[in-house]
Amino acid sequence: MSRLSAAVPPWLAHALRTQRGPVPWSAVVRGALAAGPLLLVAVLSGRTSIGVVAALGAMLAGINDRPGSRRAAVRRLGMPALAGAGGLLVGSYAGAHVGAVTLTLLLTVLGLLAGAVSAVGPVASGAGTQLLVAAAIGAGMPLPEPGWQRALLFVGGAGWLLVLRLALPTPGATAGDYRFDGERDAVGGVYDAVAALLEAVGGPDAPGRRVALTAALDHAQDALGGPRLRRYASSAAERRLHAQYAAALPLAEAATALAWAGEAVPARAVDGPRRLAVAVRTSTHTGPLPAPARSAPALRALDDALLHAADAFDGGGDDNALHTRRRTATSLARTALGSAGREYGLRVALCFGASVAVAQALHHARWYGSHSHWYWLPATAVFLVKPDLGPLASRVICRAAGTVLGAVLFAGFAALLPRPAGLVALVALCGALIPVATRHFAALTAVVTVLVLCLVMVGGEPGASWSRIGETLLACAIVLLVGHLPALGQRGGGVRARLTRAAEAAHMYLAHVLDHGTTEDRAGRWALRREAYRALAEARVSIDLAAAELPALARHAEGTDEVAATLERLVDTTTACAVQLDDTGRLTPQHTERIAELLDELAEGRERAGLAVKEGQAPPVSLAG
Repeated sequence: MSRLSAAVPPWLAHALRTQRGPVPWSAVVRGALAAGPLLLVAVLSGRTSIGVVAALGAMLAGINDRPGSRRAAVRRLGMPALAGAGGLLVGSYAGAHVGAVTLTLLLTVLGLLAGAVSAVGPVASGAGTQLLVAAAIGAGMPLPEPGWQRALLFVGGAGWLLVLRLALPTPGATAGDYRFDGERDAVGGVYDAVAALLEAVGGPDAPGRRVALTAALDHAQDALGGPRLRRYASSAAERRLHAQYAAALPLAEAATALAWAGEAVPARAVDGPRRLAVAVRTSTHTGPLPAPARSAPALRALDDALLHAADAFDGGGDDNALHTRRRTATSLARTALGSAGREYGLRVALCFGASVAVAQALHHARWYGSHSHWYWLPATAVFLVKPDLGPLASRVICRAAGTVLGAVLFAGFAALLPRPAGLVALVALCGALIPVATRHFAALTAVVTVLVLCLVMVGGEPGASWSRIGETLLACAIVLLVGHLPALGQRGGGVRARLTRAAEAAHMYLAHVLDHGTTEDRAGRWALRREAYRALAEARVSIDLAAAELPALARHAEGTDEVAATLERLVDTTTACAVQLDDTGRLTPQHTERIAELLDELAEGRERAGLAVKEGQAPPVSLAG
């Protein structure tokens, strides 16, 4: 794949790239037990339309069913489901009581709102997507139930999958309380990532291992930080996991400082974090941990962190905090109303509104014949316009290919399978395949196309598979056209907003380290460090996606990758400074000179990329001491 990526344009290489990893068997089982059984019960009871709506809710929730903890799944599955129910409610009543022009305007405004909110984060993006998809389905799918019943059925279908997520044990998870298997795996992954970084210190793989450590810490933070009724963990098992996560933060800090220094560490330094990872996953004691040499500040910090971790694992740790700063309502609103939210909201509104207008025109012109399924066109446009699913050209290629493949497969299955039993079984099979198909947008599109066409046919609307191809291609053309229209304001707003937020977080972290020196506010330092690295990771993802766009769009993000690289070096250097200050109370000339160089390089890079620092945007820092 690396040779192929070098031989083809980035926008095409991204369309051919597939995520790898083990099969998520737990999610596969949940997918098989979600939409299919719900539809089966409805068919057997003679209320097929009820099962269709509930299965749609379960299907869309299954797309968001990703690895992680049960607590985090409540927000990841629940919030989009509630948003989808609201969209279904609005779409159902609007589709039944207003005309085509009013409906188009209403859904366009809804697209503007959903697009702006989607800039807040992944969960908000999923909620915005389900809001618009469900609104289009509610307005266009002919169902006998009133809107409020459809909304309840939709939430019930998603809620059934969430119940399965909370209740079913993970296959193979036999250690400790099975309710926390996701948390244990996430925290164990942090210690494995620390060990991998220590192993790579002084080699070419160290930068990539540091990025992997950031991803592991982000995943663990999300797994442990789901919604709760109480402020802190209430059970002993969960408190222990929180303490074990907190014990990994000084280890990650020391490992990052060692990677910054670039000097290879003794082999025995890797054994400690690996033993801690095993202890987390098996809920056992660590046993004696090998002590690394204490010949340098970072090695002494690593040794102290291992001693602290051993205490936490033996039950002496009481750190129940996740060392993260919650985003305030003002911060969330600023993100939604900022450049990223405005740009994304405008594009979603234009794409969604244009697709609704075209679909309504074709529908009222009887292009659909006797079948009212115009909702497919705007629903397809929603998925196509989402930037977190990949670059625009890649999304269009994958969506078109996946729809064609799904329609062809469904036509073959529909000709062979008995009805409705065979179609219900096919829905269950597609539900099981969704967690695996999410690794590639084309595969996910093919599976979802088959599943939706099954639901449509079971609901009494035959012969819709081939028209879906034409509607999908039309949606692709609309999104490609709107996606390349000049925006009101600066293009690349999402990339620039995330990079600006990362720069602000990096400056706050640097200022805290230099101002506080050797004081005991390590919790605040770790929170700022986590925020800086998380913001950088989000900016990197956005930059990589922008770089894989067609040249007309990619050029708007030119220079941002160099700024991100400088910020990463700045945060790494700041971490090394923190470890040095903890050990000696003062910085070496190497540290201060490197900080000064990076600040100058960052200012130049931001100016070249059109990201010049505004007055008051970055806190002042002092290199004295």
